Amino acid sequence: MAEKVKDQIAAGGNVEQKAKSTFREYAEAIVMALLLALFIRTFIVQAFKIPSGSMIPTLAIGDHILVNKLSYGVRIPFLEKYLVDFGTPARGDVIVFIYPEDRSKDFIKRVVGVAGDNVEVRSKKVFINGQAVEDSHAHFEGYDPQLGGTVNGDNYGPKVVPEGHVYVMGDNRDRSYDSRFWGYVPLSEVRGKAFLIYWSWDGIDRWVRWERLGSLIR
Repeated sequence: MAEKVKDQIAAGGNVEQKAKSTFREYAEAIVMALLLALFIRTFIVQAFKIPSGSMIPTLAIGDHILVNKLSYGVRIPFLEKYLVDFGTPARGDVIVFIYPEDRSKDFIKRVVGVAGDNVEVRSKKVFINGQAVEDSHAHFEGYDPQLGGTVNGDNYGPKVVPEGHVYVMGDNRDRSYDSRFWGYVPLSEVRGKAFLIYWSWDGIDRWVRWERLGSLIR
């Protein structure tokens, strides 16, 4: 009888140990998954949602995009500095950066000028170093009537982009608040290069914009 009791106690102990072992395995897997997700978000790829129409037609309100955070280097989290530089944004790149007037926000715009470029806008036409540029991404919807014409970026400069900075504009030129109004973006505050629309919805005419899913951002 005593032996049976011992065996039952031992069996109960084994079940309890097995349950603890299974729980520990699941807990370790969840922690590792969270750490991996945090690492990827911090250093490799981060998802963003487009809340405004400043980049129409390239990006629409409701687009969900992926940003390559390794495009220009490896950033040190929280210090907002690059530990390793791979390169700098080029003209035409669509970048996400810390909004200079409110560091709690991220903005997305297209690079129009890089360090040393003399940037000028004449009657909505962009000139770089005195030469008119092919502006195939530019889109003009007209100024927002709710603003009463107070925001006007038809003319700018000429001004030279300082070292360590880029000059950016939204593709929807009439409705973009960008370098024409608040200045340049420091390279140290560029989070990465936008490269893919992975999800898109409008919530009015239809739920999902299927034709935009998987589109590369150019």
